[in-house]
Amino acid sequence: MPLDSYGVLSGTLHRHFRDGPGTTGHRFHVNLEVDAPAGRYHCAVDVDGERAATGVQWKVFTLAPSILDPVPAMGPGYHELSMSRGSGALDHQRHPALVDRPGFLFLRHPPAWLQGLLDRLHPPRPWVSGSRLEAAAALESLLVPGREVLVFGTPLDHGLGMRDVHQNQGAPHGSRWWAENGTWQDGAVLTRRPDGWYDVFLSRFADQLEPTDAEGRPTGAG
Repeated sequence: MPLDSYGVLSGTLHRHFRDGPGTTGHRFHVNLEVDAPAGRYHCAVDVDGERAATGVQWKVFTLAPSILDPVPAMGPGYHELSMSRGSGALDHQRHPALVDRPGFLFLRHPPAWLQGLLDRLHPPRPWVSGSRLEAAAALESLLVPGREVLVFGTPLDHGLGMRDVHQNQGAPHGSRWWAENGTWQDGAVLTRRPDGWYDVFLSRFADQLEPTDAEGRPTGAG
């Protein structure tokens, strides 16, 4: 079954900080404090795999606000989103603006001239693999106090905050997150630039597989 709840927090970034040596535990986070009408939210972004050998992957790129409709017009605060296409929810493997190749690419191996044109219109967005410190630095490069920020994920059960700010599908069979696989429920951090466009940070754990089926489970995972 998918996540119990999913949505987006819209607010203003107050500050960000990394987990300290005494609070890291099994995971390493970049923590965001976001101001919204209800108060100051704590958003913990995982930038580490459960096992050091597994690692983390991420993407950083820029999107026009219209691509994120209807979310930019929702205003400050937390907004519950339907886990479905068109609601404003994100899906790292299905949203045409987030995938490595555009949805209109119908040729498996297009000719070089066409591939060059497609690359200019929609630059390739492959996943980058690296250490938790490299992932943290990639996210921190987008975080400017005072900027508008969108945090997609799951609201905390108690208090103001967000978790599951990462891909929430593709967990392999046998994983303790297998039951939480689902489509159109992926997390992300976006910050609004002065020109109105959004800088985007997507992340996932290296053992999350693709492609996934209609339930967000790895294809052929059993």
